[in-house]
Amino acid sequence: MTKTKNEVALFESHPIRRVYDEAAEVWWFSVIDIVQVLTQQPDYQTARKYWNKLKERLRKEGSESVTNCHRLKLPAADGKHYLTDVAGAETLLRLVQSIPSPKAEPIKLWLAKVGHERMQELADPAQALDRARAIWLQQGRSDKWIQQRMLGQETRNKLTDYWADHAIKQGEEYAILTNIIHQEWSDVSVKTHKQLKGLKSHNLRDHMSEAELIFTALAELSTRQVAESVDATGMDENKQAARSGGRIAKKARQDLEAQTGRKVVSADNLLPPARKKFK
Repeated sequence: MTKTKNEVALFESHPIRRVYDEAAEVWWFSVIDIVQVLTQQPDYQTARKYWNKLKERLRKEGSESVTNCHRLKLPAADGKHYLTDVAGAETLLRLVQSIPSPKAEPIKLWLAKVGHERMQELADPAQALDRARAIWLQQGRSDKWIQQRMLGQETRNKLTDYWADHAIKQGEEYAILTNIIHQEWSDVSVKTHKQLKGLKSHNLRDHMSEAELIFTALAELSTRQVAESVDATGMDENKQAARSGGRIAKKARQDLEAQTGRKVVSADNLLPPARKKFK
């Protein structure tokens, strides 16, 4: 798991530790910090015990919320880093529903505000699409680019839905398969592609050209259809499907490059121009 940010966000003056995973492009929040807010416990150890008991109950009930939690090293009050349970937005949404608290709705809104629009998409996908389109228009994207970006996202969602139903864990395993697909079709890893474009914590797809979006979508569409054809389940079988799907798009990319004499993968990005510094 590649981490690029490890920081503290504030909810009503309560510190919430979080880590940004660049590969998976997701924020992981400290579960205990969220539980401490929901239970309104001033003592961290009391909140930790509450979470341990809740985790045990959810595990006995077969809840996926617990299995979708990860453990990452986060800074503690003594300045040292300790392994701590963390979770993404969708898992936190389910956990919040398991804890009766007057802070439940405010924490949901706060999570959305700090960058987890996916929680809103679950309730109203159309709203999320409208919001994304408005943002892209404000950033100067063309209607043609926006259409391709949305089609690509739909293709991506269908692939991740397949993974979710076939024993692939959200987060690190999604990132591994995504990188395999990307490496196969483009001949560069996701990380290298972002470096080529001069991106840091940005979403790579938001800075792709029309051609890059199309070939990414083709690779992911091909991966899903190959996986479906053999009912690929688990990492090993889905890795094979990812390589096959990526190679299909790679052949199409090479054919296009041979015809046009132009490379598909480029250093071009859609970042705003850098401001000049005046002395």
